[in-house]
Amino acid sequence: MHQVAQRNLKIVSNEMGTLAGQKSPFDLQSFLDKFMAGKSRREYLTGEAVYSQGDLANAIFYIQTGKVKLTVVSTSGKEAVIAHLEAGSFFGEGCLAGEAHRMASANALQSSSIVRIDKAVMQDMLHREPEFAEQFLAHLLSRNNRMQADLVDHLFNSCEKRLARLLMLMANFGQETKPIPVIAKISQETLAEMIGTTRSRVSFFLNRFRDLGYIDYNSAGMLIHSSLVKVVLHD
Repeated sequence: MHQVAQRNLKIVSNEMGTLAGQKSPFDLQSFLDKFMAGKSRREYLTGEAVYSQGDLANAIFYIQTGKVKLTVVSTSGKEAVIAHLEAGSFFGEGCLAGEAHRMASANALQSSSIVRIDKAVMQDMLHREPEFAEQFLAHLLSRNNRMQADLVDHLFNSCEKRLARLLMLMANFGQETKPIPVIAKISQETLAEMIGTTRSRVSFFLNRFRDLGYIDYNSAGMLIHSSLVKVVLHD
């Protein structure tokens, strides 16, 4: 049990340390201005598809404002949420590694402004702009670290701990700037999808967190207190 607690502490510490070392979202516009062709920006409504699983993979996308959800559907029709991406994130980068068709679907979680960059243009930017290539590599490494942490979370932690960890990450705890602990309204169904459980279980744990004083609610959404980390570290 002590080893499990140490592992949980290490996961949280590593994530918070990674977040604390992150810079603010990369200002892509100055680089995009150098390339008049092969790029476009579009506004997406909540729930609107950016691309669907099976579509041709011929571009990369960058979220200027808003949020995007990545999902994958199995051959049996079961859907799983891969990630929720914030402003400042790239997605669709699989095309740079030879992906011919999209392995997942991307949908706007809220009104979002998203830049589309043709694959050839992106490759040219990576060759010509060392600073941009460095930022993009940092993005890929950060995404890889997060995916590894998510996998460990699903393998070793209960859904209660997974929910607590997710809420703390969504509330930006661990960044250099002051956390914004109020999470905009998000459905219990969405939270359940993200941690791999049922809506009823999420409802049960949220009520428990509120009774223990770890979270509160106001008109803006859910207020996350730093004491919620006790759930992640508890064995």
